[in-house]
Amino acid sequence: MRTRVFLVDDHELIRAGIRAALADAVEIVGEADEVDAAIAMILERRPDVVLLDVHLPGGGGRAVLAGVHAVDPAIPFLALSVSDAPEDVIALVRAGARGYVTKTIGAADLADAVRTVAGGDVVFSPRLAGFVLDAFRNLPPGTSEDPELESLTPRERQVLRLIARGYSYRDVGTELSVSVKTVESHVSAVLRKLQLSSRHELTHWAHERRLL
Repeated sequence: MRTRVFLVDDHELIRAGIRAALADAVEIVGEADEVDAAIAMILERRPDVVLLDVHLPGGGGRAVLAGVHAVDPAIPFLALSVSDAPEDVIALVRAGARGYVTKTIGAADLADAVRTVAGGDVVFSPRLAGFVLDAFRNLPPGTSEDPELESLTPRERQVLRLIARGYSYRDVGTELSVSVKTVESHVSAVLRKLQLSSRHELTHWAHERRLL
């Protein structure tokens, strides 16, 4: 069964282009060009993924996210925007988006990103993920969400967030300038401290706490 996708974008030509790009890969179950209509239709049709533009009249993508998640927080959102500004990326992630890609993405990669988010994982390009990592790295002391997170060292938290975003061990090592063996050791420590058994559980744990 194909992934059911709802489009939210205020430009008709953009929506038409997305429909054409994804026509063979997903099922488009609806579309909207403004906040209130988007919220109502998404809650009615319950898609597998909402493909969401960041800048919309009437409150933007964050307003759509907030309105939908107030009723059903399980509906996943993938932000698709012309903007790669750090403040836009971070704002959507904090609001609950499971991924963020720009409109320069190719059709095949966009289809893969949609399926990845529908499957419960997250999608960011390494550059955009770096913005989010930096934002959380610079949080002031005392802003940790719970004791489990407090039990992790700063390096373990960095590894946690990158792994939860879908980075491979090699990519994490490159990002943090450490060896793959060191990354594996950190992941093992994180799983042990959080009493988790897999990357999938780790990703779910991080998403619930909006650490991505």
